[in-house]
Parts: sequence; C-alpha cells; structure tokens
Amino acid sequence: MDELSQVQHFIEESGWLGPALFVLLHLLRPLLFLPVILVCVAGGLLFGFVEGAILSFIGLTLMSFVSYVLIYRFPSFKNKLSKLKDKVLPDRHLSVGQIMVLRIMPFVHFHLLSFYLMEMTDTRKEYMFYSMIGVIAPAVIYTAFGGAIHELPWYGTAVLFILLLIVYKVIGKMNDDKINTIS
Repeated sequence: MDELSQVQHFIEESGWLGPALFVLLHLLRPLLFLPVILVCVAGGLLFGFVEGAILSFIGLTLMSFVSYVLIYRFPSFKNKLSKLKDKVLPDRHLSVGQIMVLRIMPFVHFHLLSFYLMEMTDTRKEYMFYSMIGVIAPAVIYTAFGGAIHELPWYGTAVLFILLLIVYKVIGKMNDDKINTIS
C-alpha cells in the first residue's frame, strides 16, 4: 500500500500533468492490452471517485472518437471489426440500450461496441452523442465499484455476469418486440 500512496502523492504534486497522463492512458489502453475496468479502477484509486469518474469519462469519450476516426480512415481495421462482429454476434442487431449494458461488462471489446454504434447511427455527431451516454455507466461504476467487483470471489463475479446477461436479454427482447410491432 506504500507504493499506492507514493503514486497518489506524485499525482497530487504533478498538477495538471497527472490527469492528462491518465486520460492519455485511456487512449493508449488498447495498445497496452489493458481492460477498461483496470484503467477506471486505477482512476478511482488515484484520483478518488468524482475526479476519477470524470477523467475516465473524458478518456473513454476520446477513445470513442479515436475509434470512429480509425474505423473510417483504415478500411483494414473496419474489416477486422466486421469479421469479429460476425464471429461474436452473427446476424444480431443490437439496440443502443444493449450496447450500453455491454459497455458495463468487463472485457467486452470496446472498439467492437463502437463499431456497432457507428453502424446504427447516421452521423458522427449522433455516434458521439450515444458514445458519450454509453461511457457514463462504465466510468462511474468501474471507478466506484471496480475494486469491489475485482475483489469478488469467482461465484460473485459469475452472479454479476449472469445478472448483466439477463438485463442484456431483457433489453434485446424489448427491442425485438418494438421492431415487431412497428413492422
């Protein structure tokens, strides 16, 4: 725990550089193969709940924008995500609510969910609106409860995962019923 207090002291003394580096960490996270939950939990530990959640929200929002740019500038990246999408959820159309629930689930591919949102929206502005809404929950939940989720025994994690899966299915059923009544 002494190392954590040293890091916290360094961040407190670094002024604006600590938060800026933390936001940058969110942008570098995919290259470092770090899960979102780990970075957000670190934000809660290092900056506290409010500042950590705000910084994670900023970092995840910027990462959503970077995803948008990468997918449209690099067709090979778009093709890889399209193949991954066909593998993970073939012939499945997700609602915005389902994507938001999936954003809360640990280790769900961030860029894949961004890709789904891009396919569902017509403009970059609309995509960014839904992306910003979609990253609020993980930024807040992981920052506040990330340590508790991380410390849960395997059966606690399984129960949490099953609950999130049920919420995901219920939202999907509601979305399917809504589509069926429209057509």
